[in-house]
Amino acid sequence: MAPLAYIPQSLRQFVAEQAKFRCEYCQLRQELCPETFEVDHIIPRALGGKTAPDNLCYAYPVCNNAKRSQITARDPETGQRMRLFDPRRQSWNRHFRWSDDGGHVLGKTVVGRATVEALDMNRPRIVHIRLLWAAMGLHPPSEKE
Repeated sequence: MAPLAYIPQSLRQFVAEQAKFRCEYCQLRQELCPETFEVDHIIPRALGGKTAPDNLCYAYPVCNNAKRSQITARDPETGQRMRLFDPRRQSWNRHFRWSDDGGHVLGKTVVGRATVEALDMNRPRIVHIRLLWAAMGLHPPSEKE
């Protein structure tokens, strides 16, 4: 396993600001989460990914840990193996949407469905928390945030 890449604080801050302080996979807002978010290599270093702004994204630690060094996953609907969502090159709204109650991230495309599955974005605990935040008017995040 490759040693952890040092990511300068200024680059970490840039990635966080670019993401509007939200997980670029599940859209969880840092301010609502007790865990410190991480900077993820979209293409993992183990697979040749670079520590550069176009290969880094802001991630909720649970999403990042579920992703590990994966870059592909199976779409549960078609069984087709697909590249995971790339927040630098793809639009979240093109591949995902929120359930009507705001609790679940739903994949709209094969990329979205494969990513939801691979990152286990609808774990019961996080769905429960999202529903509580939705009831308080704190979730889902708006396009303007």
